Amino acid sequence: MNRISNTKRAFGWRAASVKLFQVAALALTLAMAMPARAADERAVKSRVAPAYPEIARRMKIAGVVRVEATVDADGRVTDVKTLSGNRMLAAAAEQAVQNWKFVPGAGVSTVQLDINFALGN
Repeated sequence: MNRISNTKRAFGWRAASVKLFQVAALALTLAMAMPARAADERAVKSRVAPAYPEIARRMKIAGVVRVEATVDADGRVTDVKTLSGNRMLAAAAEQAVQNWKFVPGAGVSTVQLDINFALGN
């Protein structure tokens, strides 16, 4: 009897630990799927127009590049990364946004911006 109850107890703990592992894996998956922070609205104080890459202009490449900028409390851009858009235009968009200034805020925020490259400009 003692041997049987020990076996049941061991399987009970094993089942509970497997269930706990599954719940932890699900929570981790959901946490990775959601953005760390929703994009904030910050007013732009000054903009720098992107330099249209000459090779992209010659190849008649145009379009929108979406970037995500991290802005500190003073309104300075501390990091920029491309989310979508043509790779030939992405570096120019990132470089331009890196020089933008935003209105000071309460803390660090993340802002998503669309930079439009049009051949007529």
